[in-house]
Amino acid sequence: MIRTLHVADEVRALAPGFGYLAVEAHGLTNGPSDEFSSALLDEAARRLVARLDGRAPQDDPHIAAWRAAYTAFGCKPSRTRNSAEALAKRALADGGLPRINRLVDVYNAISVAHLIPVGGEDLDRIQGEMRLVRAAGDEPFATAAGGAEAVEHPEAGEVVWCDDEGVTCRRWNWRQGVRTRLTEESVDALFLLERMAPMTWDELRTAGTELAEALEKACPGARVEVGEVWAQES
Repeated sequence: MIRTLHVADEVRALAPGFGYLAVEAHGLTNGPSDEFSSALLDEAARRLVARLDGRAPQDDPHIAAWRAAYTAFGCKPSRTRNSAEALAKRALADGGLPRINRLVDVYNAISVAHLIPVGGEDLDRIQGEMRLVRAAGDEPFATAAGGAEAVEHPEAGEVVWCDDEGVTCRRWNWRQGVRTRLTEESVDALFLLERMAPMTWDELRTAGTELAEALEKACPGARVEVGEVWAQES
């Protein structure tokens, strides 16, 4: 059963066009990037080029909607890009998409192919319930600086995902914390696909289904469940 996620009223008011789809997976077998995950990334980059048809990522209507949401909570979207736009820019650059590990590669490929923010959290490291809120500013965010572990704090009013221990992702989907990220030892995971209008619910479901199918191919025997779309009226 997909675990419950909560979206605060102040976030709903900030971005009426927001919605998400959760995909939960158990019995995963992660490991270093391989031929399968690398091929997914290469194909995603080709699909992105076809989708954009010569435009810059920020000119896509879905990315433009995310930029508007970032502006609404005080972020400069040209300096702090949502995860889908940041990955798209890397996909179009000479160096291409990074290879992280098999699971991260899979969800990054879905993000690039559909131009949608996708994140992955290690279920065994999440403490309590996950919530999307506007930060007070004193919540801990575990990150790394200069190769060493560090603790930062979000800005007051910043939109963050958090659990009972602290922030798991800053500025909505800009930077994931190190505490709950997927590693090569991860077995159970929660993947979150986030949408802004004008992306349709059917497009969101299609991306979620494609992610589930890719996870099952990458990790034979894994149990993958696609949840229901969360919309503002729910």
